[in-house]
Amino acid sequence: MSKVLLVHAKGGPPLGHVLSRAAARAEVHLLTLSALPPTAADAARTLCASVVTPTDAQRSDLVSLIVSRAKAVGADAVFTFSEYAVVAVAEACEALGLAGAGSAAALARDKRLMRRTWQEHGLPQPEFRPVATEADLHEAAVHLPFPLLLKAAWSAGSTAHQIIRSRREVSAAWRRSREVMAESALLGYAELHVAEAEADFVVEQIVTGTAADWFDESGWGDYVSVEGVVADGVFRPVCLSGRMPTVEPFTERAGITPALLSQDAQDRIVALARESVDALGLRDCGTHTEIKLGADGSMWLIETAARFGGAMTVPQVEEVFGLDLIGMLVDHLLGRPVEWPEHALTPAQAHGAAGSLVVLAVDGKGEAWQDRKVWDFSAVAADVPLGRGSELSVVAESSLADGSVVPVYDPAAGANTMAALCLLSATDARTVLRDFETLVDALPRVLPAAQPEEVSR
Repeated sequence: MSKVLLVHAKGGPPLGHVLSRAAARAEVHLLTLSALPPTAADAARTLCASVVTPTDAQRSDLVSLIVSRAKAVGADAVFTFSEYAVVAVAEACEALGLAGAGSAAALARDKRLMRRTWQEHGLPQPEFRPVATEADLHEAAVHLPFPLLLKAAWSAGSTAHQIIRSRREVSAAWRRSREVMAESALLGYAELHVAEAEADFVVEQIVTGTAADWFDESGWGDYVSVEGVVADGVFRPVCLSGRMPTVEPFTERAGITPALLSQDAQDRIVALARESVDALGLRDCGTHTEIKLGADGSMWLIETAARFGGAMTVPQVEEVFGLDLIGMLVDHLLGRPVEWPEHALTPAQAHGAAGSLVVLAVDGKGEAWQDRKVWDFSAVAADVPLGRGSELSVVAESSLADGSVVPVYDPAAGANTMAALCLLSATDARTVLRDFETLVDALPRVLPAAQPEEVSR
């Protein structure tokens, strides 16, 4: 039986989902760079031939650690679904002579390199400047049009995003983004391979998006993601996911599969995604490309990742289109034949719809809840009216335990202040969108109030 080494770290699809699909294809050995979620610990013990957690000393040379462990177990493939381990795993695969994202993986991780590469290829994107110091940011603010968005170059989940509306806000934005990156590192949400990556930033123009020119009904966000894979250097689009509007600054609230777009709109979006992936030169990996939608058919590239979409994107694709992306990628990395879709799948080919909602302490307008609440999924399930045939569940691996106080939403911390992740299955994407709107409006009403002693803990 073929053997694979899965490198686990924060982020990506739920570990339990990944392990069950990978173990159906090969003998799985797990290298854990982040603590196993309690809800996935049993699956790891049952489904993995070995589970190894390295010491801090061993982590000092992550590529060598991965190479050594792969050789020790005789791995025929090495892979990860975590944004924070993508570059290290790609370099390890290069050293081992195994299929992987390739030497260009850093271009799909470091937002400065990514944007520079797209600029060289003439692809549409916001104006930008790389920044490494506060002085760099002040200089960029002289040349770029306001408002601006400051991003950590190696972050994920909208962490450390800061909107800058004038030069007076530059210094405060720089300090806050640096603070959030340091806080995120303590939580395990930080690049694992590149030294001092938390010091690298990019600032860019905020372009004006509009969903009205792309979707027939209101409620959709002004950007989409193209889910896909690169196999032997060839980009294979799988499908598109839509979004609800983000919470300021640009924290994602919900992803919905499929995106309800016309065939022409989908074709144009996929064509741009193909150009973006091709420009980066990736070889064998999942891809997740986010694209901002503007008026009169305009589009801007937000980012491309050399891994599948995080949260519940992969399970949603499997539920709606019947594609086990984890298993398919494992098969490909092991050299087995895989039948990828010939074209990006459309809403007409979907069997129902699915979406995932990040529970944040903000209402539908992005305003903070007036009172502190306690997370209690049973109350949500019992009291929120959903569409006929809709089924709501909570992703325990990505959620606080019932009885936990919902964190105050911090715009700079983004998804770091989420309380839970909910999964919804419905008859169609419109129903998912409307159910999520209902859910967002109902949460501050149906969740129990937090007691003063709970808030002060």
